[in-house]
Amino acid sequence: MTRHELDAAGIREPALRSAYIRCRQLNARHGRTYFLATRLLPVERRSAVHALYGFARWADDIVDDLGRDRTPDERDRLLRRLEADLADGLRTGAGDEPVVRAVADTAARYGIDHALFADFMASMRADLTVTDYPTYADLREYMHGSAAVIGLQMLPVLGTVAPREEAAPHAAALGVAFQLTNFLRDVGEDLDRGRVYLPADLLAAHGVDRPLLERSRRTGRRDPRIRAAFVAAEAMTREVYRAAEPGIAMLDPRVRPCIRTAFTMYGGILDAIARQDYAVLHRRAVVSRGRRAATAVAGAVRVVGARCRARVVGRAPATGGVAAQWKGGVR
Repeated sequence: MTRHELDAAGIREPALRSAYIRCRQLNARHGRTYFLATRLLPVERRSAVHALYGFARWADDIVDDLGRDRTPDERDRLLRRLEADLADGLRTGAGDEPVVRAVADTAARYGIDHALFADFMASMRADLTVTDYPTYADLREYMHGSAAVIGLQMLPVLGTVAPREEAAPHAAALGVAFQLTNFLRDVGEDLDRGRVYLPADLLAAHGVDRPLLERSRRTGRRDPRIRAAFVAAEAMTREVYRAAEPGIAMLDPRVRPCIRTAFTMYGGILDAIARQDYAVLHRRAVVSRGRRAATAVAGAVRVVGARCRARVVGRAPATGGVAAQWKGGVR
């Protein structure tokens, strides 16, 4: 299947193929929910999505990997080296790291704005020194680079039937929704790294601060104030999902099943958090394999329907542009 994806994308050069394969491996190993959803994409677009994910994961691991005893200075040096490699790769198409070669190739193929990568790296640098966010506005500024830009990078790969500038705010919101979901699910692990991503003003509104979170994490004792704060964080996150959802209909119909599946799967993480009564400080909330499989099957059914419509609509004469060609069908 990997070879088929690369062939369909027109990626021929052996070293570049190896770079994309490395990104695909990172996606499969670390992004189970995301990787499963990408299986529903048109085959020729999957490698680009793997490249975007693989690069983001590589940078994130430099900042967050708890399994290595790197000092802050070492992490800063590695991140700056990656940033320089990325800048050179985007300019020349080269790169020392395989993930850089793949993402630079993807950026060139799809015309992805290089500023989005610069904003992403700025947020990664922030993680080296910033350990909490006083307000939701402060957190949103960070998430522009760490999450919203991922949605914006994806738009040229996915394609739209609406003007891209109309779809962009929804794509950015979806990236933010996914990250807020991860922040709530991983609040205990992030606390172990010395970070609290949930806004301090949201926590304080329920009588929660960092020492209380740390005490609960350390002792395993639950506190109703913490639960109330996490309920509020879930509600805040679901509002962002609602802002993101209209953008799915603006995408190329062939990619909608993938994004709808990811939307449902990540929302399922919030459902799992609620089912375990918001005990995320003490155990990780997971969506069962059965639920993930059922969602994937539903997505696969939507893919088949989209392909059937594509064959019908494809017989009509095209007049130019995705929206004009398909008028709500599939390119």
